Amino acid sequence: MNFEELGLCKEIISSINEKGYKNPTEIQRSAIPHILTGRDLLGCAQTGTGKTGSFIMPLAEILSSGKSKSRMPRSLILAPTRELAMQVAEEFNFINKFLKLQMALLIGGVSFTEQDNKLAKGVDVLVATPGRLIDHIERGKVIIKDVKILIVDEADRMLDMGFIPDIMKINKLLPKIRQTLFFSATLSSEIRNIGKNLLINPKEITISPYSSTSSNIDSYFFQSYDKNKLNDLKTLLDIGSFNSAVIFCNKKNDIDKVYRFLKKNNYKSVCLHGDMNQSSRTNSLEEFKNKYARILVASDVAARGIDVKDLSHVFNYDVPNNPEDYVHRIGRTGRAGKKGKAYTIFNEKDEKNILLIEKLIKKKVKKLKIKDINFKNRNSNIKDLEKTNPDRINSKQNNKSKFLPVENFLNFKESGKIPEFLNIKKSI
Repeated sequence: MNFEELGLCKEIISSINEKGYKNPTEIQRSAIPHILTGRDLLGCAQTGTGKTGSFIMPLAEILSSGKSKSRMPRSLILAPTRELAMQVAEEFNFINKFLKLQMALLIGGVSFTEQDNKLAKGVDVLVATPGRLIDHIERGKVIIKDVKILIVDEADRMLDMGFIPDIMKINKLLPKIRQTLFFSATLSSEIRNIGKNLLINPKEITISPYSSTSSNIDSYFFQSYDKNKLNDLKTLLDIGSFNSAVIFCNKKNDIDKVYRFLKKNNYKSVCLHGDMNQSSRTNSLEEFKNKYARILVASDVAARGIDVKDLSHVFNYDVPNNPEDYVHRIGRTGRAGKKGKAYTIFNEKDEKNILLIEKLIKKKVKKLKIKDINFKNRNSNIKDLEKTNPDRINSKQNNKSKFLPVENFLNFKESGKIPEFLNIKKSI
């Protein structure tokens, strides 16, 4: 199937061709026809699957006829972070190149006046973070009672960040008769329950297995100790070569510490975290996307908003506290059919979080030791190291993953005694 067969107008097809898209992705083939018929949609797809295009393209098609009114947008797209909202707006601008639709982007860190002026002229598409949209609504600068299409993107991240009450507040101000598209990288029972309050008889489309990691990503966990952590990170950075990489940290202080360490060791780096003003955040992302910097050190606030071509590596300086964040972090690489690598640094304190990750992705992670890396050969093959490491997890004898009851395991461990039936035998 090609884009012409999806029922998109020639202006959108021209934009698609100019951007270099050849054929629709699986989520686009599945979602676009249903969206064009006006049906509500519950979509589950991993990052890097063309999900944003799957709702931007039909949205532009639907809105290509009609006219907007002052302060009354015809459609609303809600995104959890500024970076993701900017990415959605950027995608819309590409698709809208040969149309005359008007779009406004409402995010924090940008002047209210500029946004107010855009809204006053009338917009067809409003892309916003929940908090900034509510600010404008309460100031009387935008009225959403005429919205025909609501799109909620990255709903699971909305849940994690505590935005669901804001979503429900916004929902009460929207017309009940509308089309709603609800997208999430994972579909937990909580997400489904939230969707029930927003959707009417939706078509459910699931592209990737629940909370899966891409088969294009080689992922490894490396054991380290806190006092050696920065040097161990440098060792991993020096294995082989990378085009560009993201290093994720759990804490803002660690982002600053890692960033300073990299600059001291002459790595071209930038950093990104929630406490930076919008101008600094935008500059950091632009430097990274334009290859002026090869490494971006970031918190999870950026995990869903980064879409960088040819991102070859993801490094987790910390094991994420939320197992779903692991899936989203490493999903930044291995996109568009290309191979990627993801390295995670861990210590014995991360045992519970690793167990939760294994439970979520339904397979054992590959654990290696940094001390076993051949320092004389920085291009050493990780797969060779995996074969010789006595602590490897995935052996022929242990192909069938056994998942421990996490809570029981940790409770017994804290008591100092772990029954034999709760232990996993390591293969030698």
